[in-house]
Formats: sequence, C-alpha cells, structure tokens
Amino acid sequence: MNGMLLRNYSFPPRYGPEWGSGGIFGLRYHNGVLYYTLAFEAQAHFTDVKSGKEKLYDFTLVGNAPTSGGDTYNAVESVDEFLYFGGWVHAPAVYREDRRILFNNKYSHVHVYDTENDSIRLLWKESLHHETDWAGEISDIIYDPYGDRLLLPREDGHANLGIYSLDRRTGKIERLSDKPSLKGAVVHDVAFFGIGRNFREGLKEMMALDMITGKMESFPLGGSVDGGVYVKPDYGDLASAYNRVFAFVRGGLFAGNPLMDEGFRFYRLFDFYTLYSPYRVNAVNVGGGILTAFNAHHDAVYRPSVEYEGLAWKATNTIVGPSVLVYITPPMVRIVAAFGARVTSIAKMDGKILVATNTAPNTSSTEATPFDTGNRDIVILDENVLQERPPAVSFSLPLALPSAARDFNAGTFGGIPLDGYREPRLILKLSEDNRLTVYEYDLSLPATEAESEVFELNKGRNVIDLSTFSGIVSFELWKKDFKGKVKIDLR
Repeated sequence: MNGMLLRNYSFPPRYGPEWGSGGIFGLRYHNGVLYYTLAFEAQAHFTDVKSGKEKLYDFTLVGNAPTSGGDTYNAVESVDEFLYFGGWVHAPAVYREDRRILFNNKYSHVHVYDTENDSIRLLWKESLHHETDWAGEISDIIYDPYGDRLLLPREDGHANLGIYSLDRRTGKIERLSDKPSLKGAVVHDVAFFGIGRNFREGLKEMMALDMITGKMESFPLGGSVDGGVYVKPDYGDLASAYNRVFAFVRGGLFAGNPLMDEGFRFYRLFDFYTLYSPYRVNAVNVGGGILTAFNAHHDAVYRPSVEYEGLAWKATNTIVGPSVLVYITPPMVRIVAAFGARVTSIAKMDGKILVATNTAPNTSSTEATPFDTGNRDIVILDENVLQERPPAVSFSLPLALPSAARDFNAGTFGGIPLDGYREPRLILKLSEDNRLTVYEYDLSLPATEAESEVFELNKGRNVIDLSTFSGIVSFELWKKDFKGKVKIDLR
C-alpha cells in the first residue's frame, strides 16, 4: 500500500433497508483505483490510491433515492481502463413496518466506471416491478476477450435467470442459456458456469461455453474422493487455475476439466452439515494459486417460526468454528487466516491482501430491517501470510447435526487440511462405544482416491493424534451418536 491510508475501512450499522446485513463486496484494485460497494447502503466507493481522494456513488442513475442494496455476490470485472460493476439495487427502497421489503423498485444492473476520467455510466438495468418477485440479480461479470463482451450469470431471482451476454458499449443484452447460474470462470478458451439453485439443491452440473464457436455443453458432477456422499452443495465462487475449474461449495469443492478428459471430482472440505460454506465470497488468484474463504455465518434464519422451525434455524445458527481464509495450491490446501462471522470479499493490491469482513449474516424474507445490522471492515494482510505457518484453529460440533442429512444417507464430515500444523488432534466425546474411519487424501490433480484407517472408540472421551496423517482428513462414525460431540484442534 506504500503508505496509502483508506479513508473508510470500518462501517457500523447505517440506513439500508434489506434482510439483515449485506457487507463490503466487489473489492477490486485496478489502474490506481480501489473499488468496492457497501451493501445494503448502496454506496459504491472509488478511491484513488495515490491521492486518497474518494468518490461515492449511490446508484441513483438506476432510480430515485433513498436507495439500498448494490451487490451481494462480488459482480465486478476490469477491462482496459474500465471497471464494470453489477448486482441489484432498490431505487427507491420501500420498507414496511411488518419487517418486509417491497420489490417493486428492485433492479438488476450493470454500471461502468472509467478510471481515466472518474466517470460512471449506467450500462443496463432491469426490473419486474413486482411486490414480491425480482429479476435475476447479476452475480458475476466475466470478460470474453474473443467476443469483446461481458458474460453475466443470473441465479438469484424469480425470472430472467440464466447466462447472458452484454455488449459493453451499447448495453444490448442477449440470453445464451436459461439454466440458472450464479458464477463462472474462464479456462483456456472456454467459460465454465455452475448450474443450479442455491438454497434448494445447490450446484447440479457445469456448463461450458466455447467462446470461439459459441457451442455450449453440459457436464455432470463426479463423486467424492473419500467415497462419501455430499449434501446440498450450495456454491460460492468458481475459479480457474492449472487448466481446471474449481467450484467452491458447501462441504468442499469440485475440481476438474472434462474437456481434458478429466471429470469433476468432489474434495470434502469443512463439511459440518451446517451452513458453513464458501458462500457470498469471491475467489482470487494469488501467487499462481487460489485464495478464498469458508464462512461460518453468511445467511441465517433470525427467529424460529413455523416456516423455519427446527432444522433450518439450527443449521444456519450453529457456529462450529471461525471463518477461514484458504489457499489452494494443489495438492496442498492451507488455512492462512481465521476471521469472525464471515468474509465477503478478497482483493490483492500493492503487495497486500485486502479482506472485507462482517459480523452479521443475511436473514430471511420476513426479517427485514430499515438499517444494515452488521459491523463491517477491511483487514489488510501482507502477502507473506501465504507462506507463513497457519493460525491455531478449533472446530467444535455436536454429532446431532449430521442427522440433518440422514435422508441422504450422509455421515462423513470434516475435510480438515492439516498442512502446516504440528499437533492436530481429534477429540470425541461419545455416549457409547463406536468405531471411526479416518479418510486421508489431498487435492491431487487428477484426483486420487482416499486412504482410510479405522479406530476403535470407547464411550466417553477419545483423543486421536492427527499428526500421523497428512493432507486432508475426513471422518465417519460407524454408528450415529446424536448425543456425542466432536472437537478438532489444529495447533
């Protein structure tokens, strides 16, 4: 940063009608400008890193103030001197005292900021003008260098979902696929897109768009390297490295490239059968690898109700561990930092890594507030954090939680990266005698199957020394123990 101070780096709750808390999204350093959007306040920030001068934009090119929203998926791309930023915004916002937001004025949007002359232009907007439904949000922006166009995945919404192409000069939009997609990534000359509905079934398949020929092809997802099933793979971002695509999902990641005759395989990571996942955060390329986060509390039901009683409330509000920043350099996966409730955006700038964080989650549809409920800030790390020893981290979970997946015959949990830890251990407190299978694997490309070892466990406290294992470990109890507890200590 060479002495550059951020004018704003910490944001307490302020006016911004929506569901709970948004966050700091779209962090991108480009051509001397640091950009990010503060949601739900609907404030886009553009900071000249040399002068410290900051420009604020309130999305009123879309509609009237007071606005709220902006972006909650990190939809940003940089091309030449331009920064393209998208998402959704209420313009104006309409909040009702029965804790509801009306969506009549909710728009999906794409703007362009010219870093050379400090100007903003609205490139495209769309609204259903409906009280409860909205047009698919812009959740990612991907530049197609061959067609000199922007590719726009849209999954969050009620209509106009799919994959779109946007002319970055005229704003003309064209639908390429009607399959809902949240994120995409470019691998070689193909743009891959994740297909599926989050908060329903999650990621279902991958679609590839040949940017030269225009041909589109779908590919299935493969099985897990530890042999267990995966449950509800809601997904965050897609990233590209090693001529493969990496799709980060609840419970782990898929990696592969069927165009290289290497199908997508599932690698279990931080799978606790809660909503702990890499959702609402981006993945960035740093040092030839991929840096992303798995979040402890990104979306949650605030009040138990008839609609959300039991499983949904418990699964979204059980905090099993800190949010972790994870560095992917196959076959290694390393934890490089630990944070609170959630990380919302990551960027690289001038030898530093910028990490946007938040103390509070998004909430459900009948739990709106007239202000954002989170405390948000930007943490600045030195790039050498990627090469240092990982931080001490603990995960603690009641074994009753995996019962949420009983209908899926699931039971394998964990997926804990051990690289860099000298004294990792697993502590189990059981209500009866049991057996445990420990699966050992890494993020090999192409994928290799896990090795396993079985341990006899006694009722009461059991301690397993994980320092005898390497890479990544996941666990499976032979008998379900809904009264037991597990603690994973990484030191």
